[in-house]
Amino acid sequence: MKFRHDFRLKTNGGSYLEYEADNVIMRLDFFDNLLRCALIKDPEHLFPTWAVSPNGECPMEGRDRLSQEGFETICPDIREEEEKLFFEHCGLRFSIELHNFRITAENEKGILYQDRDGLAYNFDGELGDGTVHFTRREEDQKIYGLGDKSGHVNKTGRSFQLGTGDAMGFKAEYSDPLYKHLPFWIAENKAGSFGIFYDTYSNGSVNFGAEHDNYFEPFNSIRYEEENMVFYLIFGSVQEIIQRFNAMCGGIAPVPKWAFRYCGSTMEYTDADNADERLRGFVNKCEEEGIHAGGFYLSSGYTQIRDKRCVFHWNTDKIPSPEGLSSYFRSHGLEIMPNIKPAFLSTHPLYETIAENGWFLHYKDGTPAVFPFWGGMASYLDFTNPSAYRFWQECVRDSLLKYGYRNLWNDNNEYDVWDKDVYAYGFGKEVHARQIRPLFSYLMARAGREVCLKEADYSGTEPFMISRCAAAGMQREATTWTGDNYTDFHDLRFNHYQAMTMSLSGFCFFGQDIGGFSGPKPGKELFLRWLQYAVFTPRFVLHSWKPGEPSTMPWLYPEIMDSVKRIFDLRERFVPYLYEETKKCAENNLPLIYPVFLKEPDYDMEADCYLCGSKILACPVFDEGTTEVNVKLPSFADWQLRGEDNIFKGGTYVTVPCAPEDLPVWFETV
Repeated sequence: MKFRHDFRLKTNGGSYLEYEADNVIMRLDFFDNLLRCALIKDPEHLFPTWAVSPNGECPMEGRDRLSQEGFETICPDIREEEEKLFFEHCGLRFSIELHNFRITAENEKGILYQDRDGLAYNFDGELGDGTVHFTRREEDQKIYGLGDKSGHVNKTGRSFQLGTGDAMGFKAEYSDPLYKHLPFWIAENKAGSFGIFYDTYSNGSVNFGAEHDNYFEPFNSIRYEEENMVFYLIFGSVQEIIQRFNAMCGGIAPVPKWAFRYCGSTMEYTDADNADERLRGFVNKCEEEGIHAGGFYLSSGYTQIRDKRCVFHWNTDKIPSPEGLSSYFRSHGLEIMPNIKPAFLSTHPLYETIAENGWFLHYKDGTPAVFPFWGGMASYLDFTNPSAYRFWQECVRDSLLKYGYRNLWNDNNEYDVWDKDVYAYGFGKEVHARQIRPLFSYLMARAGREVCLKEADYSGTEPFMISRCAAAGMQREATTWTGDNYTDFHDLRFNHYQAMTMSLSGFCFFGQDIGGFSGPKPGKELFLRWLQYAVFTPRFVLHSWKPGEPSTMPWLYPEIMDSVKRIFDLRERFVPYLYEETKKCAENNLPLIYPVFLKEPDYDMEADCYLCGSKILACPVFDEGTTEVNVKLPSFADWQLRGEDNIFKGGTYVTVPCAPEDLPVWFETV
């Protein structure tokens, strides 16, 4: 009956319960510090998960989404009275109204989590198509997370798309969607905090108070295309929730030490006819300027056939010896990360071979699905086809590893597929491709990492994988960055908020394109301020594409090179610290940089300063024309300014002069 669903016990498995009403199953799994909830309407189409893998191992074809393997299960004492369930779990008192299965979790401070009154779940299409879930919105709620979302750190009052796109030149204050698909957020209210993660790759939307309905109490909501719903409630402090989310997803991949050094990147060099000369010139220029670089991001110009970019094809007119180029870089202590894209233009030399083998996303009749992509029509490789997966690995091995390229830059992998008539192989269970778009980017990064670990010699270090698109589970395979940002003081500030949002979403190694990717050339002041900000961020990469303007390189302004060089020297000084702190972060499933309130809950969540590792408070300048930093020092420690003799007591307000040409302001714990 519409709007009325009375559930009855179907299975009591001790550590899980299944209730049924009107051919719908509601399942609860009890784990240490977690409660998993599943609404199963179509068991035959319950797709596996690649996001959740608490033991760190996930089969290529995915894991049963309802598996308990790797979790610490709990068997709570359940009692049923007057059409309600009661139990205690994770230090909370739970009650569930079996009429419409409304869940409430509370403690001595009040209600921590509650489903919306009336109807919270889309049992029989009452709330539209696909999955819909409404939860009660407390008046004092704060919301953190969702990946690389724009705006302030606290997302309350906003609504966002659940999806990904190629958002070049995005505005960090309001653009949406961006490059990450992460239906995970942390809610905080007077009763405490909880995290919620929806284990899905479907497109959809989330709302944290932008939507109102006169017939219901204030609510948050999520909508997405998939009919089945599996979500996790994660309990603890904000920091503990992040740790438990990362642990649930299988942990954080290690990062080699060289990746913390300055890495160059520009499309200008590889698009040039004399690309080999320009690239070798980068190495020489760094040495001439005394800049210790760690590597270079090799943009896709190296793959060009005339004006088309053809992944895995080497343009030997521009780079006569791919092996010679990699050897040259490595002999000077630098690594190269070649750019690879999962779309093959229809003019690509390998296109017909891939099409004949059925390795592309396809229409119902089996013909390749086509999409606009970088100056032509292209088809996306279907990584859910094991043969296509292995083909990609062979291409990585034969076109890159063979020539000494041991690290991969996975780019343009958002899979811009909206057509419901496009299908993926789905590991033998055909599926609408648009329902699993970010899965392809995960499998792309995973395939590359696997073959690199198998075929390349890293001499005890790790391969470096980076992916622009990311979803839950990607953190165990690759690092990421925040995409093609815009050059502007205003955007620099919101790039900072975006970074704090990333850290609260479970990401450890990430960063922005320093100086901005698109837009105007950064002025001298903005250029220096962006460098000062980025010194204590994990990824330290200058990258740009500004037609008609010079690339954003360290030597962009020769007249301020002394100031730039001091900042680069400072970064090099802190590379050992960043590397060691990141290893600790991986061990503890924590971000490297994060807002102060993660350690001091009452601290301003929108503050300009941020913590880096366990010992550093970075205090950047985001406003044009400002010549000083005003900061309230966190009260959990006393602080030393820039490693000098000045010691300040925690909790005090400090003003420090900081001109654009100065070193950035930072404090270290005493």
